[in-house]
Amino acid sequence: MDKKIDFLMDDAIRLIKESDNILIASHVQPDGDSIGSILALGMAIEKLKGKVRILKVDDIPSDYQFLPNIELIKEFDDENIDLFIALDCGDMERLGSGKKLALKAKQIVNIDHHITNDNFGDLNIVSPSSAATGELVYKIIKKMDVQIDKNIATCLYTAISTDTGSFMYSNTTYKTHLIVAELLKIGININDININIYQSRSMERTKLFLDSLDTLEILLDDKVAIVTTTQDMLESNDAKLEDTEGIISFVRDIDTVEVACLLKEIDESEVKVSIRSKKAIDVSKICNKFNGGGHIRAAGCTIYGSIKEAKKLILKEIEMAFR
Repeated sequence: MDKKIDFLMDDAIRLIKESDNILIASHVQPDGDSIGSILALGMAIEKLKGKVRILKVDDIPSDYQFLPNIELIKEFDDENIDLFIALDCGDMERLGSGKKLALKAKQIVNIDHHITNDNFGDLNIVSPSSAATGELVYKIIKKMDVQIDKNIATCLYTAISTDTGSFMYSNTTYKTHLIVAELLKIGININDININIYQSRSMERTKLFLDSLDTLEILLDDKVAIVTTTQDMLESNDAKLEDTEGIISFVRDIDTVEVACLLKEIDESEVKVSIRSKKAIDVSKICNKFNGGGHIRAAGCTIYGSIKEAKKLILKEIEMAFR
């Protein structure tokens, strides 16, 4: 473990032990890493201190409703916060409704692995070399000397598995596998986890998947794939925005494709963009152009305009990245 990160974790644990009112939160549009991380750290702090609160800033996708103690994630408006712990969140804006509570907290601890993190905390534990925020949370819990039980291990495994693409992405390291080996030793039900996360696609999601694939375009000598999900598609299939999960990975897996892009229409003037790459292109740099961010191989941003306008703008930046 990097010595600087090690010392920062010690400082974070000291703050946790000294604070009475602790609130944990993560980003809007939560994913497996964010949900698994806040639950795991929340349960660990509860073991250590007997009290912690986990803030709900957005709806929890159905894929993760199986996680133990998911009901701990709730809405709060108490502004008397000693310590606000932000997990897997690259900047303050991504906290959504949690931002105003974070700003009123006495201390903010920012724990993340995004290379684009803007170090918004009073204490920043940011490690881009970590495959998932769940890895950092695992190390903190170990340093807290709190026993990792099956519930905590299940949440940590979910966090790490989802952010590494089930250990297929290039961010996976030998350290990732060593951590996961320890979690498996605890006796988690890996079959149950995998079925819930990867093998439980609803019919609504399946129909949306097929409609989105009908928009597939292959460009730039077959190196770029772009697909679109519109509000009309969501409505006609009785689907939610979370049901777009998996579309971009499927498109990226086309053999000639280096960069895959998914445009998700929020309304007539707002489009969420997700980009993935395989080897050569740093997609975080593309998303930075639109005040977004993420990782070298997986990033996102928001473009304010129509689907047509967003598509034109993002394709221009993707083309430039290939030059």
